[in-house]
Amino acid sequence: MTNGKNNIAIGFLTIGAFMFYGFLLIYLRDFAPGKEEWINSYSTGKHFESRLAHVHGNLFAFLNILIGYLLLHFKSVLANVKAISWLALTRLLMPLGILAEIYFGAPPLFVLIGAIAITSSVLWLGISFLKMKKSL
Repeated sequence: MTNGKNNIAIGFLTIGAFMFYGFLLIYLRDFAPGKEEWINSYSTGKHFESRLAHVHGNLFAFLNILIGYLLLHFKSVLANVKAISWLALTRLLMPLGILAEIYFGAPPLFVLIGAIAITSSVLWLGISFLKMKKSL
């Protein structure tokens, strides 16, 4: 059963993973053979898509930490905590889907599922807070 703890743990692990991915991007920009080609493709192709994955991975990881904290803190007064938690965790499909597109030529299905999941979880949590009858 997830009630926010998994969101916090996976959020921190995801931030760590995408930090390492950021180091790879720095390597590709500054030290890799052919770095000039990588730099020249800053706003197109794999370079642009990889930066999107890096940014969205870290943003969604932070959102999962925040959502997890709020779910843990307000679990006794919020409805649908488990569903919101799982939707927020499903968001990981978006940055992983972007990476799968870049490196494996996967279709954007996972990107869309992840985007819908994180948007749904954030909106559902906001509505749950609006409907909350008892506060701590």
